[in-house]
Amino acid sequence: MIRESMPLSGADEMLAKEVWAVVGVSADSSKFGYKVYRRLKKAGYIVYGINPGLEELNGEKIYHDLASLPQQPEVVNFVVPPEVTAELVPECAVRGIRYLWLQPGSESTETLALARKFELTVLRGCVLRELRKRL
Repeated sequence: MIRESMPLSGADEMLAKEVWAVVGVSADSSKFGYKVYRRLKKAGYIVYGINPGLEELNGEKIYHDLASLPQQPEVVNFVVPPEVTAELVPECAVRGIRYLWLQPGSESTETLALARKFELTVLRGCVLRELRKRL
């Protein structure tokens, strides 16, 4: 099911999940990939960063891909260009990851069509904004 409206109607459902992955985590503190990763961790979530160009961030291991995570995430948050998101949607479906949170700029028509095809729950919007409302 794709939920595209703001405010995010399914945000509560996703924010109730404990284990997240952030695809596009960044070592640059001015980037949203950094901010999303750190904010989710600060809020108490188990969060795995994914970026094939990083080994660690603030002493924490960063993973190259979904396959290398030590635990399957319940939610994958995308902070990457739309073509990267589209590449990973089928992998999420195959791995049984049903919840995708698309940060602004990470979605495309192709991504949404793939999510529909695989019957994934997708939210489009800023997780930082939603966390700020709740914490």
